[in-house]
Amino acid sequence: MRSAIILALVLVIAGCLPAPQTAPEAPPRLERIKQAKMPQIDAPVHFDTAQADAILAALEVFPPDNPWNADVSAWPLHSKSKAIIDSIGAEKRMRYNPDMSFILVPPDQKKIDVKLVSYPAESDQGPYPIPDNIPIEGWPAHYQRDAKLRRLSLDDVQRDTANENGDRHGIVVDPTNRMLYEFYQLKRTGAGWQAACAAIFDLKSNKLRPDGWTSADAAGLPIFPAVVRHDELKRGMVDHALRVTVRRTQRAYVYPATHFASRLTDENLPRMGERIRLRKDFDESRFSPDVQAILKGMKKHGMLVADNGIEWAISVAPDPRIPVLHEELRKIKGSDFEVVVPPEGYQPPK
Repeated sequence: MRSAIILALVLVIAGCLPAPQTAPEAPPRLERIKQAKMPQIDAPVHFDTAQADAILAALEVFPPDNPWNADVSAWPLHSKSKAIIDSIGAEKRMRYNPDMSFILVPPDQKKIDVKLVSYPAESDQGPYPIPDNIPIEGWPAHYQRDAKLRRLSLDDVQRDTANENGDRHGIVVDPTNRMLYEFYQLKRTGAGWQAACAAIFDLKSNKLRPDGWTSADAAGLPIFPAVVRHDELKRGMVDHALRVTVRRTQRAYVYPATHFASRLTDENLPRMGERIRLRKDFDESRFSPDVQAILKGMKKHGMLVADNGIEWAISVAPDPRIPVLHEELRKIKGSDFEVVVPPEGYQPPK
């Protein structure tokens, strides 16, 4: 074994084999934000542009002590870690959804009313700064890569002329005022916009949703802070927690979640808000730099169980600049993860 390693190194040095690629080292999150200058925003900016990259590089998403920014690399294991991983699927493969698109709006974006049709009592009331060109979940990369959907325009997707239905998440970020607006099942109709639920998050605050309230995500959590974006992949580190879906969850939630979405009471199932971390000894060096950036984030910040869905699925922005990551991520199994809990004495930030 040792001789094989030495031979490989010799071949690399000799130029006979390519040297393994590694993701660039990302500067510390707060240092990067402090050094960056927030560009002026005069009109809505789609997430899949260089202009959006510059804005996002200067945007502080929640305070440093927020759970989405917490370093959980040294947190202790949950007492039922193995049982919870087994309940999700230790042999099941990781995957990703190119789903959560968003738009960045100027501070004076016109606010409009949205008809709330399913969860008005658990929604933050409007009006909301929704621009005419707001992308709906999956736009544009998912549609560009599907031969059956490629013909659809953004207006078609907004109005759901293809009757796709689905979750239809809509996400609006006001970077200047650091406010976040998220919608579940957002749809444009002849009478205006409607949504099943609307949730507003102050990105300057650690304030959670009211206890028992859902959001655009079943767990009552925000979605935007969890999305894997092009700008952070290029920096070499996804420096925040990710959201993950699992097929079955427990009828319970744990901080920072505020809502459950299950009738099951098996304690071996994950609760909404459960923190899952990639094992420290997992070797990410054999992956591409983009995937390495994701895996480094999973080791440092982990993933929060956010919704019921396909096992081990994370959300990646549907950005055409982000390559298809499916085959690489499927090399990672449930057994490569562990469930962690806050250390003794941990106090949630206020």
